[in-house]
Amino acid sequence: MRISVSSDMDEPVARFLVAELRDRGHEVLPHGALRPGDDPQWAVCSEAAAREVASGVAEQAVVCCWTGTGASIAANKVPGVRAALCTDAYTADGARRWNDANVLAIGLRLTSEPLLKEILDAWFAAEASQDADDRENVARVERLDAGRGTTPAE
Repeated sequence: MRISVSSDMDEPVARFLVAELRDRGHEVLPHGALRPGDDPQWAVCSEAAAREVASGVAEQAVVCCWTGTGASIAANKVPGVRAALCTDAYTADGARRWNDANVLAIGLRLTSEPLLKEILDAWFAAEASQDADDRENVARVERLDAGRGTTPAE
């Protein structure tokens, strides 16, 4: 799978993330502090990674900043992106399953390498729910992306 990865800081956990994704057989498209000469500001590099998902250049992305909050906010401003800030494996599983999240946001401050592996394991093992209520909620978010309301008539 082709995965865009951004980080506003060249931190050990961000480098570990890139190596771990490659070890799992993914093609990594780096942004920000992970790519020499790139703009490392969290809003810029998170947007770049998210746009690759929205355009189909990448299937998913992982965006990182110190807390993960800014990266997730910036990524979620890109229509078609559903970014989830995940601090544990259960949240990562739920984000993929119930929210059909296509961008994982990680905080560099508190995410250890073992925890990151658990989060990635859960993220990649989960599949989007086919439950009608879950699909309708995702469709509502897609309508928001299109500038419409959350109900079909809006």
